[in-house]
Amino acid sequence: MSKLAGKVAIVTGASKGIGAAIAKALAAEGAQIVVNYASSQAGADAVVQAITATGGKAIAVQGDVSKAEQANRLVEAAVQEFGRLDVLVNNSGVYEFSAIEDITEEHYHRMFDVNVLGVLLVTKAAVKHLGEGGSVINISSVVSSLAPPASSVYTGTKAAVDAITSVLAKELGPRKIRVNAILPGMVETEGTHTAGIVGSDLQHNAVAQTPLGRIGQPEDIAKVAVFLASDDAGWLTGDHIIASGGFR
Repeated sequence: MSKLAGKVAIVTGASKGIGAAIAKALAAEGAQIVVNYASSQAGADAVVQAITATGGKAIAVQGDVSKAEQANRLVEAAVQEFGRLDVLVNNSGVYEFSAIEDITEEHYHRMFDVNVLGVLLVTKAAVKHLGEGGSVINISSVVSSLAPPASSVYTGTKAAVDAITSVLAKELGPRKIRVNAILPGMVETEGTHTAGIVGSDLQHNAVAQTPLGRIGQPEDIAKVAVFLASDDAGWLTGDHIIASGGFR
């Protein structure tokens, strides 16, 4: 039997990369999916088509997670379409590296608004509908502990996500809602290609320090998300699962 049969999941930032892989993996286990996107409707529609082509159910919903009204609308769309909400994957995120001398207010707000405020706003909207057995999965990053140079703002956002995960696990635990985080290492996505990371010295150095000898693929992270969304992880909350091939 599918692990997530009958469950409804929202995946934010699911038009590509890790979010798209998570949406497809949850759907493959029987969940009905709301594929959130900020700007790439074509990408979100492609994810929905991939899910429905294999017999799954999914819809695409546009929304900027850093805006309260749009975060609320996203959650309401899920409930209106599928009648309930069981799983929230806070995957939306942006990253940009910058030395301390080059940091601007715009640079700071762009990342904190999406990476941190977005997590809070969508979770706030979702908890009105999540019941016993609900699962919130926050996508963080190993940078929160690695703290690489020229990443003070981005690393700060992911450290905040880790802290928020710990707080909400305690806050929502009495309601039997679980809150966990996945901390991916370097993953090959459209974003890492566009940023010039894939194929760079940065990738080669990361692989050299990774016991399993490769960077991750979106599907590697998606499998962990399926576990955390399912009843198999029913005794896990407040946990920060590093999914990095051993790269620390």
